[in-house]
Amino acid sequence: MKILITGSGGREHALAWKIKQSKQVTEIHCLPGNAGIEEIATCAPIGMMEFDKIIAYAKEHNIDLVNVASDDPLVGGLVDQLTENGIAAFGPNKAAAQLEGSKKFTKEICDQYNIPTAAYKVFTDFEEAKTYLENTSYPTVIKADGLAAGKGAIIVENEVEAVKTLNEMMSNAKFGSAGNTVVIEDFLTGEEASFFFLCDGETALPLGTAQDHKRAYDGDKGPNTGGMGAYSPAPILSDALQQEAIEKIIKPTLQAMKDMGHPFKGILYAGLMLTEKGPFLIEYNVRFGDPEAQVILPRLKNDFVDLMLKTNAGALSNTALEWDDRAALTVIYASKGYPDSYEKGSEVVIPESPDDKTLIFQASTKKQDGKLVNGGGRTLAITAFGDTIKAAQENAYTATDKINWDGGFYRRDIGWRAVKG
Repeated sequence: MKILITGSGGREHALAWKIKQSKQVTEIHCLPGNAGIEEIATCAPIGMMEFDKIIAYAKEHNIDLVNVASDDPLVGGLVDQLTENGIAAFGPNKAAAQLEGSKKFTKEICDQYNIPTAAYKVFTDFEEAKTYLENTSYPTVIKADGLAAGKGAIIVENEVEAVKTLNEMMSNAKFGSAGNTVVIEDFLTGEEASFFFLCDGETALPLGTAQDHKRAYDGDKGPNTGGMGAYSPAPILSDALQQEAIEKIIKPTLQAMKDMGHPFKGILYAGLMLTEKGPFLIEYNVRFGDPEAQVILPRLKNDFVDLMLKTNAGALSNTALEWDDRAALTVIYASKGYPDSYEKGSEVVIPESPDDKTLIFQASTKKQDGKLVNGGGRTLAITAFGDTIKAAQENAYTATDKINWDGGFYRRDIGWRAVKG
Protein backbone atom coordinates (compact mmCIF):
# COMPACT_ATOMS: atom_id res chain seq x y z
CA MET A 1 0.00 0.00 0.00
CA LYS A 2 0.94 3.63 -0.53
CA ILE A 3 -0.03 5.81 2.42
CA LEU A 4 -0.24 9.62 2.48
CA ILE A 5 -0.25 11.65 5.70
CA THR A 6 -1.20 15.34 5.81
CA GLY A 7 0.59 17.64 8.23
CA SER A 8 4.04 18.63 9.48
CA GLY A 9 4.02 18.12 13.26
CA GLY A 10 5.36 15.68 15.79
CA ARG A 11 2.05 13.81 15.62
CA GLU A 12 2.55 13.27 11.89
CA HIS A 13 6.15 12.13 12.43
CA ALA A 14 4.90 9.61 15.02
CA LEU A 15 2.23 8.40 12.58
CA ALA A 16 4.77 8.01 9.77
CA TRP A 17 7.12 6.12 12.12
CA LYS A 18 4.29 3.80 13.18
CA ILE A 19 2.90 3.26 9.67
CA LYS A 20 6.40 2.42 8.39
CA GLN A 21 6.35 -0.66 10.63
CA SER A 22 3.44 -2.18 8.69
CA LYS A 23 4.35 -4.99 6.28
CA GLN A 24 1.46 -3.81 4.10
CA VAL A 25 3.18 -0.52 3.27
CA THR A 26 5.54 0.03 0.35
CA GLU A 27 5.57 3.84 0.28
CA ILE A 28 4.82 6.66 2.72
CA HIS A 29 4.20 10.22 1.59
CA CYS A 30 3.62 13.30 3.74
CA LEU A 31 2.37 16.79 2.81
CA PRO A 32 4.18 18.98 3.67
CA GLY A 33 6.14 16.91 6.21
CA ASN A 34 9.31 18.03 8.00
CA ALA A 35 13.01 17.17 8.14
CA GLY A 36 12.42 14.19 10.43
CA ILE A 37 9.59 12.78 8.33
CA GLU A 38 11.73 13.17 5.19
CA GLU A 39 14.00 10.43 6.54
CA ILE A 40 11.18 7.85 6.25
CA ALA A 41 8.74 9.34 3.72
CA THR A 42 8.53 11.29 0.49
CA CYS A 43 7.52 14.89 1.25
CA ALA A 44 6.33 17.74 -0.96
CA PRO A 45 5.68 21.43 -0.17
CA ILE A 46 1.89 21.20 -0.25
CA GLY A 47 -0.01 22.66 2.70
CA MET A 48 -2.62 20.58 4.50
CA MET A 49 -5.37 23.04 3.50
CA GLU A 50 -4.50 22.96 -0.21
CA PHE A 51 -7.18 20.38 -0.93
CA ASP A 52 -7.01 20.47 -4.73
CA LYS A 53 -3.24 19.98 -4.70
CA ILE A 54 -3.51 17.15 -2.15
CA ILE A 55 -6.09 15.36 -4.31
CA ALA A 56 -3.97 15.82 -7.45
CA TYR A 57 -0.89 14.51 -5.61
CA ALA A 58 -2.79 11.46 -4.33
CA LYS A 59 -3.99 10.64 -7.82
CA GLU A 60 -0.58 11.19 -9.40
CA HIS A 61 1.14 8.88 -6.90
CA ASN A 62 -1.63 6.25 -6.79
CA ILE A 63 -2.14 6.69 -3.05
CA ASP A 64 -4.21 3.90 -1.47
CA LEU A 65 -5.12 5.65 1.80
CA VAL A 66 -4.80 9.20 3.12
CA ASN A 67 -4.50 9.75 6.87
CA VAL A 68 -5.90 13.24 7.52
CA ALA A 69 -4.12 13.84 10.79
CA SER A 70 -5.02 17.33 11.99
CA ASP A 71 -8.06 19.39 12.88
CA ASP A 72 -8.25 22.11 10.23
CA PRO A 73 -8.48 19.84 7.16
CA LEU A 74 -10.85 17.45 8.94
CA VAL A 75 -13.22 20.25 9.95
CA GLY A 76 -12.77 21.78 6.50
CA GLY A 77 -13.97 18.60 4.77
CA LEU A 78 -10.83 17.12 3.22
CA VAL A 79 -12.07 13.58 3.88
CA ASP A 80 -15.28 14.35 1.97
CA GLN A 81 -13.38 15.73 -1.01
CA LEU A 82 -10.96 12.81 -1.11
CA THR A 83 -13.85 10.35 -0.96
CA GLU A 84 -15.70 12.17 -3.74
CA ASN A 85 -12.58 11.75 -5.87
CA GLY A 86 -12.39 8.01 -5.23
CA ILE A 87 -9.50 8.23 -2.75
CA ALA A 88 -9.82 6.32 0.52
CA ALA A 89 -9.29 8.49 3.58
CA PHE A 90 -8.93 7.84 7.31
CA GLY A 91 -10.72 10.35 9.52
CA PRO A 92 -14.25 11.66 10.09
CA ASN A 93 -16.10 13.53 7.38
CA LYS A 94 -16.94 17.22 7.72
CA ALA A 95 -20.30 16.65 9.41
CA ALA A 96 -18.86 14.30 12.03
CA ALA A 97 -15.82 16.55 12.58
CA GLN A 98 -18.16 19.18 14.04
CA LEU A 99 -17.55 17.40 17.37
CA GLU A 100 -14.26 19.31 17.40
CA GLY A 101 -15.12 22.13 15.02
CA SER A 102 -17.93 23.54 17.16
CA LYS A 103 -18.12 23.62 20.96
CA LYS A 104 -21.77 24.61 20.61
CA PHE A 105 -22.53 21.53 18.48
CA THR A 106 -20.98 19.20 21.05
CA LYS A 107 -22.69 20.88 23.99
CA GLU A 108 -26.08 20.50 22.31
CA ILE A 109 -25.43 16.78 21.82
CA CYS A 110 -24.56 16.55 25.52
CA ASP A 111 -27.92 18.15 26.35
CA GLN A 112 -29.90 15.86 24.07
CA TYR A 113 -28.20 12.62 25.14
CA ASN A 114 -27.67 13.37 28.85
CA ILE A 115 -23.88 13.35 28.57
CA PRO A 116 -22.24 14.83 31.71
CA THR A 117 -20.58 18.15 30.91
CA ALA A 118 -20.26 21.59 32.52
CA ALA A 119 -23.36 23.83 32.51
CA TYR A 120 -23.03 26.47 29.80
CA LYS A 121 -24.48 29.34 27.79
CA VAL A 122 -23.83 30.19 24.13
CA PHE A 123 -23.46 33.79 22.91
CA THR A 124 -23.11 35.50 19.55
CA ASP A 125 -23.64 39.02 20.92
CA PHE A 126 -20.85 40.68 22.91
CA GLU A 127 -23.12 42.80 25.11
CA GLU A 128 -25.33 39.85 26.05
CA ALA A 129 -22.27 37.80 26.99
CA LYS A 130 -20.84 40.72 28.98
CA THR A 131 -24.09 41.07 30.93
CA TYR A 132 -24.04 37.35 31.70
CA LEU A 133 -20.50 37.65 33.04
CA GLU A 134 -21.65 40.29 35.54
CA ASN A 135 -23.81 37.72 37.28
CA THR A 136 -21.84 34.48 36.97
CA SER A 137 -19.58 32.86 39.57
CA TYR A 138 -15.80 32.69 39.23
CA PRO A 139 -13.59 31.11 38.11
CA THR A 140 -15.43 30.45 34.86
CA VAL A 141 -14.39 29.24 31.40
CA ILE A 142 -14.76 31.13 28.12
CA LYS A 143 -14.32 29.13 24.92
CA ALA A 144 -14.16 30.15 21.29
CA ASP A 145 -16.72 28.00 19.49
CA GLY A 146 -14.43 27.08 16.59
CA LEU A 147 -10.85 25.89 16.14
CA ALA A 148 -8.18 27.95 17.87
CA ALA A 149 -5.02 25.80 17.74
CA GLY A 150 -5.72 24.37 21.20
CA LYS A 151 -5.65 27.84 22.80
CA GLY A 152 -9.30 28.86 22.63
CA ALA A 153 -10.37 27.83 26.14
CA ILE A 154 -9.56 30.44 28.78
CA ILE A 155 -10.08 30.09 32.52
CA VAL A 156 -10.84 33.51 34.00
CA GLU A 157 -10.66 34.32 37.71
CA ASN A 158 -12.82 37.44 37.88
CA GLU A 159 -15.11 39.72 35.88
CA VAL A 160 -12.30 42.04 34.73
CA GLU A 161 -10.36 39.12 33.23
CA ALA A 162 -13.56 37.71 31.77
CA VAL A 163 -14.57 40.89 29.94
CA LYS A 164 -11.01 41.35 28.63
CA THR A 165 -10.98 37.77 27.30
CA LEU A 166 -14.44 38.17 25.80
CA ASN A 167 -13.39 41.39 24.09
CA GLU A 168 -10.28 39.72 22.63
CA MET A 169 -12.35 36.85 21.25
CA MET A 170 -15.46 38.57 20.01
CA SER A 171 -14.41 42.15 19.23
CA ASN A 172 -10.70 41.84 18.39
CA ALA A 173 -10.97 38.46 16.63
CA LYS A 174 -7.98 37.00 18.48
CA PHE A 175 -8.99 33.58 17.15
CA GLY A 176 -10.48 34.82 13.89
CA SER A 177 -13.99 33.68 13.07
CA ALA A 178 -13.67 30.90 15.71
CA GLY A 179 -14.54 33.53 18.33
CA ASN A 180 -17.66 34.92 16.64
CA THR A 181 -19.61 32.54 18.86
CA VAL A 182 -18.47 31.82 22.41
CA VAL A 183 -19.42 29.23 24.99
CA ILE A 184 -19.26 30.32 28.63
CA GLU A 185 -19.32 27.36 30.97
CA ASP A 186 -19.02 26.56 34.64
CA PHE A 187 -15.56 25.78 35.98
CA LEU A 188 -15.19 22.11 36.89
CA THR A 189 -12.97 21.01 39.76
CA GLY A 190 -10.95 17.84 39.29
CA GLU A 191 -8.09 16.39 37.28
CA GLU A 192 -7.94 16.33 33.49
CA ALA A 193 -7.16 13.23 31.44
CA SER A 194 -7.26 12.22 27.78
CA PHE A 195 -9.03 9.08 26.54
CA PHE A 196 -8.62 8.00 22.92
CA PHE A 197 -10.77 5.71 20.77
CA LEU A 198 -10.84 4.16 17.34
CA CYS A 199 -14.43 4.45 16.12
CA ASP A 200 -15.98 2.72 13.11
CA GLY A 201 -19.44 4.27 13.35
CA GLU A 202 -20.72 1.56 15.69
CA THR A 203 -17.84 0.39 17.88
CA ALA A 204 -15.57 2.52 20.07
CA LEU A 205 -12.29 0.67 20.68
CA PRO A 206 -10.28 2.21 23.56
CA LEU A 207 -6.95 3.40 22.20
CA GLY A 208 -5.16 4.37 25.38
CA THR A 209 -5.11 7.07 28.03
CA ALA A 210 -2.75 9.98 28.53
CA GLN A 211 -2.27 13.23 30.39
CA ASP A 212 -1.09 16.37 28.63
CA HIS A 213 0.57 19.50 30.05
CA LYS A 214 -0.90 22.61 28.45
CA ARG A 215 0.87 25.41 30.31
CA ALA A 216 4.18 26.65 28.95
CA TYR A 217 6.24 26.61 32.15
CA ASP A 218 7.03 24.44 35.15
CA GLY A 219 4.41 24.22 37.85
CA ASP A 220 1.66 24.64 35.24
CA LYS A 221 2.46 28.35 34.95
CA GLY A 222 2.32 30.62 31.94
CA PRO A 223 0.11 30.72 28.86
CA ASN A 224 -1.76 27.79 27.34
CA THR A 225 0.06 26.01 24.54
CA GLY A 226 -0.74 23.17 22.19
CA GLY A 227 0.91 20.89 24.76
CA MET A 228 4.38 20.82 26.36
CA GLY A 229 4.53 17.10 27.15
CA ALA A 230 2.47 14.03 27.93
CA TYR A 231 2.61 10.55 29.39
CA SER A 232 0.72 7.31 28.92
CA PRO A 233 -1.00 5.48 30.47
CA ALA A 234 -2.73 7.93 32.82
CA PRO A 235 -2.91 6.27 36.26
CA ILE A 236 -5.76 8.56 37.30
CA LEU A 237 -8.06 6.90 34.73
CA SER A 238 -8.79 3.63 36.50
CA ASP A 239 -10.56 0.77 34.72
CA ALA A 240 -13.78 1.73 36.51
CA LEU A 241 -13.54 5.37 35.42
CA GLN A 242 -12.74 4.32 31.87
CA GLN A 243 -15.83 2.12 31.75
CA GLU A 244 -17.99 4.90 33.21
CA ALA A 245 -16.71 7.31 30.56
CA ILE A 246 -17.45 4.80 27.81
CA GLU A 247 -21.01 4.18 28.99
CA LYS A 248 -21.99 7.76 29.87
CA ILE A 249 -20.02 9.76 27.30
CA ILE A 250 -18.61 7.81 24.36
CA LYS A 251 -21.46 5.42 23.53
CA PRO A 252 -24.14 8.15 23.65
CA THR A 253 -21.99 10.34 21.41
CA LEU A 254 -21.59 7.61 18.79
CA GLN A 255 -25.33 7.01 18.96
CA ALA A 256 -25.98 10.73 18.50
CA MET A 257 -23.80 10.91 15.41
CA LYS A 258 -25.43 7.81 13.97
CA ASP A 259 -28.91 9.21 14.68
CA MET A 260 -27.96 12.41 12.85
CA GLY A 261 -26.86 10.43 9.81
CA HIS A 262 -23.18 11.18 10.38
CA PRO A 263 -21.61 7.99 11.81
CA PHE A 264 -18.26 8.82 13.36
CA LYS A 265 -15.28 7.01 11.84
CA GLY A 266 -11.72 7.74 12.87
CA ILE A 267 -9.91 8.79 16.04
CA LEU A 268 -12.05 10.28 18.80
CA TYR A 269 -10.29 11.97 21.68
CA ALA A 270 -12.29 12.76 24.80
CA GLY A 271 -10.87 15.41 27.07
CA LEU A 272 -12.26 14.49 30.48
CA MET A 273 -12.47 16.19 33.86
CA LEU A 274 -12.51 13.63 36.64
CA THR A 275 -14.75 15.16 39.29
CA GLU A 276 -16.25 13.95 42.55
CA LYS A 277 -19.37 13.12 40.52
CA GLY A 278 -17.43 11.08 37.96
CA PRO A 279 -16.02 11.91 34.52
CA PHE A 280 -17.35 15.00 32.70
CA LEU A 281 -16.70 15.79 29.06
CA ILE A 282 -14.60 18.93 28.54
CA GLU A 283 -14.16 18.67 24.79
CA TYR A 284 -13.75 16.33 21.83
CA ASN A 285 -10.97 16.22 19.29
CA VAL A 286 -11.50 14.19 16.13
CA ARG A 287 -7.88 13.10 15.65
CA PHE A 288 -4.84 12.21 17.71
CA GLY A 289 -3.65 14.87 20.08
CA ASP A 290 -0.16 16.29 19.84
CA PRO A 291 1.83 15.37 21.96
CA GLU A 292 -0.40 12.46 23.05
CA ALA A 293 0.19 10.63 19.76
CA GLN A 294 3.89 10.55 20.59
CA VAL A 295 3.27 8.49 23.75
CA ILE A 296 0.33 6.33 22.62
CA LEU A 297 1.53 5.15 19.20
CA PRO A 298 4.91 3.90 20.50
CA ARG A 299 3.10 1.78 23.12
CA LEU A 300 0.69 0.24 20.57
CA LYS A 301 1.88 -3.10 19.20
CA ASN A 302 -0.81 -3.58 16.54
CA ASP A 303 -0.31 -2.81 12.85
CA PHE A 304 -1.82 0.69 12.61
CA VAL A 305 -2.55 0.38 8.90
CA ASP A 306 -4.64 -2.71 9.65
CA LEU A 307 -6.50 -0.72 12.31
CA MET A 308 -7.21 2.13 9.88
CA LEU A 309 -8.59 -0.31 7.30
CA LYS A 310 -10.79 -2.03 9.89
CA THR A 311 -12.06 1.35 11.09
CA ASN A 312 -13.08 2.35 7.59
CA ALA A 313 -14.70 -1.05 6.98
CA GLY A 314 -16.75 -0.93 10.20
CA ALA A 315 -14.93 -4.03 11.44
CA LEU A 316 -13.57 -3.11 14.88
CA SER A 317 -16.06 -5.12 16.97
CA ASN A 318 -13.81 -8.20 17.33
CA THR A 319 -10.48 -6.37 17.32
CA ALA A 320 -8.12 -6.66 20.30
CA LEU A 321 -5.30 -4.22 20.93
CA GLU A 322 -1.89 -5.20 22.29
CA TRP A 323 0.21 -2.81 24.33
CA ASP A 324 3.78 -2.43 25.51
CA ASP A 325 3.55 -2.80 29.28
CA ARG A 326 5.99 0.05 29.80
CA ALA A 327 4.99 3.66 30.34
CA ALA A 328 5.94 6.34 27.82
CA LEU A 329 6.61 10.02 28.48
CA THR A 330 7.38 12.80 26.00
CA VAL A 331 9.00 16.18 26.57
CA ILE A 332 8.34 18.97 24.08
CA TYR A 333 11.35 21.09 23.15
CA ALA A 334 9.91 24.39 21.90
CA SER A 335 11.26 27.64 20.48
CA LYS A 336 11.94 30.32 23.09
CA GLY A 337 8.96 32.66 23.17
CA TYR A 338 6.39 30.00 22.25
CA PRO A 339 3.36 30.16 22.29
CA ASP A 340 3.81 33.85 21.47
CA SER A 341 6.41 35.22 19.03
CA TYR A 342 9.61 33.27 18.46
CA GLU A 343 12.52 33.21 16.03
CA LYS A 344 12.90 30.58 13.32
CA GLY A 345 16.04 29.22 11.72
CA SER A 346 18.18 28.46 14.78
CA GLU A 347 20.26 25.29 14.61
CA VAL A 348 19.12 22.21 16.50
CA VAL A 349 21.75 19.52 17.14
CA ILE A 350 20.40 16.06 17.97
CA PRO A 351 22.77 13.25 19.02
CA GLU A 352 23.20 10.67 16.27
CA SER A 353 21.93 7.68 18.24
CA PRO A 354 19.54 8.05 21.14
CA ASP A 355 19.43 4.88 23.26
CA ASP A 356 16.92 2.11 22.57
CA LYS A 357 14.57 3.53 25.21
CA THR A 358 14.18 6.83 23.36
CA LEU A 359 12.48 8.19 20.23
CA ILE A 360 12.79 11.74 18.89
CA PHE A 361 9.93 13.08 16.78
CA GLN A 362 10.34 16.34 14.87
CA ALA A 363 7.83 19.10 14.13
CA SER A 364 8.15 21.87 11.53
CA THR A 365 11.90 21.29 11.25
CA LYS A 366 13.81 21.80 8.01
CA LYS A 367 17.30 21.47 6.61
CA GLN A 368 19.09 24.73 5.88
CA ASP A 369 22.66 24.73 4.53
CA GLY A 370 23.00 21.16 5.72
CA LYS A 371 21.91 21.99 9.26
CA LEU A 372 18.69 21.12 11.09
CA VAL A 373 16.81 24.28 12.08
CA ASN A 374 13.52 25.09 13.79
CA GLY A 375 10.62 26.19 11.63
CA GLY A 376 7.86 26.50 14.22
CA GLY A 377 7.00 26.67 17.91
CA ARG A 378 6.98 23.11 19.17
CA THR A 379 10.03 21.62 17.46
CA LEU A 380 10.96 18.27 19.05
CA ALA A 381 9.13 15.62 21.05
CA ILE A 382 11.52 13.42 23.01
CA THR A 383 9.71 10.22 23.97
CA ALA A 384 11.14 7.62 26.33
CA PHE A 385 9.96 4.34 27.82
CA GLY A 386 10.28 3.15 31.40
CA ASP A 387 8.90 0.44 33.66
CA THR A 388 7.22 3.26 35.59
CA ILE A 389 6.30 6.82 34.63
CA LYS A 390 9.10 8.05 36.89
CA ALA A 391 11.59 5.85 35.00
CA ALA A 392 10.22 7.07 31.66
CA GLN A 393 10.53 10.65 32.92
CA GLU A 394 14.18 10.11 33.89
CA ASN A 395 14.99 8.53 30.53
CA ALA A 396 13.25 11.32 28.61
CA TYR A 397 15.14 14.08 30.41
CA THR A 398 18.46 12.24 30.05
CA ALA A 399 17.91 12.26 26.28
CA THR A 400 16.56 15.82 26.16
CA ASP A 401 19.54 17.20 28.06
CA LYS A 402 21.87 15.85 25.35
CA ILE A 403 20.24 17.94 22.62
CA ASN A 404 22.05 21.19 21.84
CA TRP A 405 19.70 24.03 20.94
CA ASP A 406 20.27 27.54 22.23
CA GLY A 407 16.98 28.74 20.73
CA GLY A 408 14.77 26.30 22.63
CA PHE A 409 13.28 25.61 26.04
CA TYR A 410 11.36 22.81 27.75
CA ARG A 411 9.56 22.12 30.99
CA ARG A 412 11.44 20.13 33.63
CA ASP A 413 8.37 18.65 35.34
CA ILE A 414 6.46 16.66 32.72
CA GLY A 415 4.68 13.79 34.47
CA TRP A 416 4.72 15.44 37.89
CA ARG A 417 1.17 14.41 38.77
CA ALA A 418 1.81 10.73 38.21
CA VAL A 419 5.28 10.79 39.80
CA LYS A 420 4.00 12.71 42.83
CA GLY A 421 1.00 10.38 43.12
